[in-house]
Amino acid sequence: MAQPQNQNSDSIGIDPQIIAQLHQLTGSLSPTQQSWLGGYLTGIAAQGGIVPTTTEVGGDHVLTILYGSQTGNARSIAEELNEAAQAEGIATDLVSMGKFKEKNLKKTKNLVVLVSTQGEGDPPDDALNFVDFLNGSKAPKLKETRFAVCALGDSSYEFYCKTGKDFDTRLEELGGKRLFDRIDLDVDFDDDAEAWIASSIATLKEILPSAPATATAPISFAAPAASVKYTRKKPLQTQLLTNQKITGRHSEKDIRHIEIDLEESGLIYQAGDSLGVWFKNSPELVEGLLEKTGIRPTDTVEINDEKQSIQSALEQTYELTQLHPAFVQDYAELTNQAELRAIASDAEKLQAYITDRQIIDVIHEYPTTLTADALISTLRKLTPRLYSIASAQAEVEEEVHLTVGVVEYEAYGFHHLGGASGHLSQLQPGAEISVYVEASDHFRLPTNPDTPIIMIGPGTGIAPFRAFVQERAATEATGDNWLFFGNPHFTEDFLYQTEWQTWMDEGILTRIDLAFSRDQAEKIYVQHRILEQAEELWNWMNRGAHIYICGDESRMAKDVHQALLAVIEEQGNQTPEQAAETLDQLRRDGRYQKDVY
Repeated sequence: MAQPQNQNSDSIGIDPQIIAQLHQLTGSLSPTQQSWLGGYLTGIAAQGGIVPTTTEVGGDHVLTILYGSQTGNARSIAEELNEAAQAEGIATDLVSMGKFKEKNLKKTKNLVVLVSTQGEGDPPDDALNFVDFLNGSKAPKLKETRFAVCALGDSSYEFYCKTGKDFDTRLEELGGKRLFDRIDLDVDFDDDAEAWIASSIATLKEILPSAPATATAPISFAAPAASVKYTRKKPLQTQLLTNQKITGRHSEKDIRHIEIDLEESGLIYQAGDSLGVWFKNSPELVEGLLEKTGIRPTDTVEINDEKQSIQSALEQTYELTQLHPAFVQDYAELTNQAELRAIASDAEKLQAYITDRQIIDVIHEYPTTLTADALISTLRKLTPRLYSIASAQAEVEEEVHLTVGVVEYEAYGFHHLGGASGHLSQLQPGAEISVYVEASDHFRLPTNPDTPIIMIGPGTGIAPFRAFVQERAATEATGDNWLFFGNPHFTEDFLYQTEWQTWMDEGILTRIDLAFSRDQAEKIYVQHRILEQAEELWNWMNRGAHIYICGDESRMAKDVHQALLAVIEEQGNQTPEQAAETLDQLRRDGRYQKDVY
């Protein structure tokens, strides 16, 4: 929450450390939640500091909405379900799995679980401890519990919606009875989620008793006027301020520093959050796709009961750059291409096939004439891309910054551009852009400003750490800060070099270890620097340091994870099994956090 302009912490007798802790604690809240908290505290003060009575935990009339979310999608759907239920007079308890009291599970009579799946079928970070509890010997029998599960995932991956499926199975094993069947939502979930919420509320209204009139003793207050909530469905319409290439002329990479205007928007974010960016497909890509399929740009399609040209629909509504298995399977059936059908029916071959192809590549390789309706029947809706925010609002105020690596490569006879990164790279200052903040509760600075932090972020993974250090500088946090950064070349790819040097000179950045992989005969990466500094890393860990990784999930994050295990094993005199357990416990304690993609 923002501090009133006409008061400072000294004038009202609050210790600066408490102010810093409050700043960190409120950082995990959405703008709407921050506004609610402001009014809540005002109401408590008006009643002499008395906290009001709340609804009974898990009562017959209470709907408990429990979510586990890594990127914010499960949380956003949970919030929509909560709002819809309350609008119908249903008493609700909306809570993150990371904050849910395990002892309350056996008291919960009506439970809806919304949970995403990460990587190779893993639960989101905020669900780890609850998943262990649910699968452990202390899990209670749930014979009086009715439940439903909404699973989120990405069908491009092998373990699609696995965590949600596991929840569904386990809750039934514990004796729970289904309120309604599980739903599995893909990345383009907006329409399906909206329909699921509507049908769920209709069912819940029929089976949940009305809430007792005395169940709550709410405080009446008005939310602060500055409260504005921008979401995936209702993004902020604003303008781009800066689009600056920050890699050198001879760099192998095109990395952009993007600045976006937030003036008078009321949009709030915290260091560690991500920015959702809506984008449009390039007209050139759409033109090439229409040409290959023989569809006229003026042919019309119907979307949400409205007719529009296929050209407009492809530019603004449908995903064209991220190839997914369902497209290959549907297109193979539609075209009856035997070779493509063979690929689509083999999971291993299909995963390899989609790795570096876009939709235009499939159509080019297996050309056919289609109608506009047939084409869009194979496509999924466009989804926004999330970028780690590279600035702290305490420093840049009414702006938000991004560090964007432009996806660009030659393959299969085409020049390929990433959807969002290509769109952003071509925007000029003043161009319109649609954005919203996705809070990253799993990727936060320590609540104690004295706690040391270790940041590992090669390439564009540097973004959130620029925000972290800006935040710590602005709040005068005293904890030590250590950065590991890597890229191909020192002269071409040292992102934000002058800023890091200034922070070193000012004593804000305690240490920096650099790995420029192509500046010597033998390639050196950040994991090698970690191993070189094993003793000092272990010392920092024993001082309570929090460890953060941001960047590529498929290779870098795994290599860094292995390096950290080696450090713990060597310096802590632990077996491989003990080292794995130590690092896993750090993750569960919130001291080992990842923002990987």
